[in-house]
Amino acid sequence: MANASPIAIKIAPAYRRRVAPDLLRRAAEAALAQVGAAPAAELTIVVTGDRRIRELNRQYLGEDRPTDVLAFPSADLQAPLHAAQGKLFVAAPEAATYLGDIILSYPRAREQAETAGHPVEAELQLLVVHGVLHLLGYDHARAEEKAHMWALQGQVLQTLGLSIAVPDEEG
Repeated sequence: MANASPIAIKIAPAYRRRVAPDLLRRAAEAALAQVGAAPAAELTIVVTGDRRIRELNRQYLGEDRPTDVLAFPSADLQAPLHAAQGKLFVAAPEAATYLGDIILSYPRAREQAETAGHPVEAELQLLVVHGVLHLLGYDHARAEEKAHMWALQGQVLQTLGLSIAVPDEEG
């Protein structure tokens, strides 16, 4: 492919041999496609360790603990989401829009995968999908929001050929 992907992947050195960037990119692209986001939408996915994600979680969300995924929507977005026939899309299809950053903890993903009995690669893809949906404005604070977001996650995972259960509880 001659064109650079609008999805940047950054993997901490400790995890580079364990994480396939193409799987993460494919998961992000599938999530964007599911909700009708513009193909030119840009985002960054970072895979790091518990220490770094704990620092970010404490600094930005006031939670002094590691977590599995953090999503930081771009400060440049000014109401870029538009409802269209039950789907969301980002700006005009030709417009490049930076959605934001998704930070994943490889240790949390590995632990959750082991607990759930599926490969860590599948867990990482689930977390990317979850993060992309957050960047696009989806949330799970209320029961109806959660049901909708979990349904979208399930559809994307099915598209990716993953038969893993979307967690019932936020961890």
